[in-house]
Amino acid sequence: MTSATGPAPGPAPSAGQTGVRPEAPVIELRGVGVGYDGRPVLGGLDLRLTERRIGVIGQNGSGKSTLARLLNGLVVPDEGQVLVDGLDTRTEGRRVRSRVGFVFQNPDNQIVFPIVSEDMAFGLKNLGLPKKEIPGRIARALEEFGISHLAERQSHLLSGGEKQLVALASVMVMRPRTVVFDEPTTLLDLKNRNRLRDAVAAMEQAAVVVTHDLELVAGYDRVLVVHEGGIAFDGGPAEAVAWYREHCS
Repeated sequence: MTSATGPAPGPAPSAGQTGVRPEAPVIELRGVGVGYDGRPVLGGLDLRLTERRIGVIGQNGSGKSTLARLLNGLVVPDEGQVLVDGLDTRTEGRRVRSRVGFVFQNPDNQIVFPIVSEDMAFGLKNLGLPKKEIPGRIARALEEFGISHLAERQSHLLSGGEKQLVALASVMVMRPRTVVFDEPTTLLDLKNRNRLRDAVAAMEQAAVVVTHDLELVAGYDRVLVVHEGGIAFDGGPAEAVAWYREHCS
């Protein structure tokens, strides 16, 4: 197995961004194993994730979504440890999730409140952000993704692409330093798939993207291939996709 030698240059920051990249947290998996209902899903994982853009590819049922959930404590390992800046996801889940955000495949699993701005405000209130600062923080997050016009829209009336961008903005308004995406383009048409791709590319934060869309990971710093419960390949995107096509198609 090989690994990427260093991060590729990132895109210019989008409107509303500061241009100053937050330092990505160091995510470590040490001897990690996890299963469901007595069936092993992943085992023997030893990883150190530091790159700004990491793709995760693999067949259905390979365990890649479970791997994604391990990274911010949505799933905790049965064996081993997952550490984010030295914080154990078993015991420091809330602090971990302040550093590592998560965008679900289906935004309906993430959007709770009926009005977009209300949904975004909920997380900020839980952070203890002063009430007077919340509207400005929400406005900047929506502007960053070009969806300011959706602030007072009813969440359930949004299109699939709009919902996915709102879900991303709802995570980004919390200002995590890494964002994990679980199959973010699966439910999107081509136009909205490209909008989401561009939004991820422009993010100042680091990103870990689980996807079946092999073109999406082109240009990433590192791509992991999850296969048969482990990391079968770890390297640059072209080499990883070639390995995947040869062994998993």
